[in-house]
Amino acid sequence: VFGAVESGGGSVQAGGSLSLSCVASGVPSNCMAWFRQAPGKEREGVAVIYAGGTTIYADSVKGRFTISQDSDPNTSRLQMTQLKPEDSATYYCAGGFLLPNSCKRAFESGSDFGYWGQGTQVTVSS
Repeated sequence: VFGAVESGGGSVQAGGSLSLSCVASGVPSNCMAWFRQAPGKEREGVAVIYAGGTTIYADSVKGRFTISQDSDPNTSRLQMTQLKPEDSATYYCAGGFLLPNSCKRAFESGSDFGYWGQGTQVTVSS
């Protein structure tokens, strides 16, 4: 069974930090990504890591968020700093075993990942 479990969400004041973790099971992951969806908004890609360390970030989080993958390749983390109220959303991890270009396309389209997590809530108050 393929799946993932996120943890680390919570509530924080603007300017604060949170770290999210994603542990996947069932398939080795060389492509792991984070998405978020706020109420009434479309899901958007936040960050992706693939090919052993190549990363892509949404413009809205560049310089504030850092995605990483543990030595256990099925674990990814999203370190979020300088949080803003507009970062409030449910954060989902997704991943799979994909060629680099396929991983990039999956991140851009938000589809074709092998698994998705159930989501963890992040709330940033002003």
